[in-house]
Parts: sequence; C-alpha cells; structure tokens
Amino acid sequence: MGQKGREIVKMDVDELINLLNRALSDEWLAYYQYWIGSKVVKGPMKDAVIAELTLHSTEELGHAELISARIVQLGGTPVLSPEEWFKKTNCGYDSPEDPYVEEILNQNIKGEQCAIRVYSDLLDITRTADPVTYNIILQILSQEVEHEEDLTALKEDLELMLERRR
Repeated sequence: MGQKGREIVKMDVDELINLLNRALSDEWLAYYQYWIGSKVVKGPMKDAVIAELTLHSTEELGHAELISARIVQLGGTPVLSPEEWFKKTNCGYDSPEDPYVEEILNQNIKGEQCAIRVYSDLLDITRTADPVTYNIILQILSQEVEHEEDLTALKEDLELMLERRR
C-alpha cells in the first residue's frame, strides 16, 4: 500500500473501504446472478438474452477487480467470503427460481437500478474526497447504466414480439 495514495483521501478511509466492500459484495452477487441466469434462462429470445447476460457477467467481474484493487491500495482487505457478501450487499441477490426470460430480465434490471443508485451515491461521496476512487466509480457507473439500457431494450423487444403473436 502506498502511503501517499491513502493520504490524498479526504474522508475516513476505513468508512470508504467499508463502502467499497459493500459495492464489491454487490458485484460478486451480480456476477453470479448474470452467470447462473445465462445457464438456466428459457423462453423466446433465449439466445439473445444468454449473450447479454454472459457479457454482463464478465463486466461485473471486471468491476469486482477494480474495486478490490482499490480496497487493497487503500490498505484494506476485500470481502473474503461469500457469506460476507450477503451481510454487506446493498442490492441483494435474486435467485432465478423462475427461468422464464422476462423474469430473468426483470431481476437483472432491478439489480442494475440498485447498482446505479449505489454508485451515484458513491460518486457524490468521493467527488471531492478521493479522485482515484471517483474515477473508478464513474467508469463502473457508466457500464451499469449501459447494462440497464441493454436489458430494458431486450425486454421491450420481447414484449413487442409477444404482442405481435397475439
């Protein structure tokens, strides 16, 4: 851990590490939710949904990498166990009990909307307090907004397709 990297943070570093560990927990759960959803999803447009979920899972894993690296830079320890993910999560986890395409999309849209709120709050907190974390969070937030847009577009396409069949 670099000493100056921690010194530039103008807030309680332990609180920032806690907030980042909460976000890290969300990312691990989002990664798994996307990954497992891509394995079990059923219904119309399944292949398009699988492709999107697979891409998003990879990007969520990348977010986890960015956040965990920042936690280590700040002298913290990333969340060490899946049990802790459930204790620290902001957004929770929706198990894909109903594998129907629309339900899987709804669950993941809900997760992205939560992530957007969490990262918006983190941007506000770090805007002047920690420019390094701010830039990481801005990058992640941009992808989360894109994820919500992608999933919503798929859901709209599905709804249009089903309406036309009637």
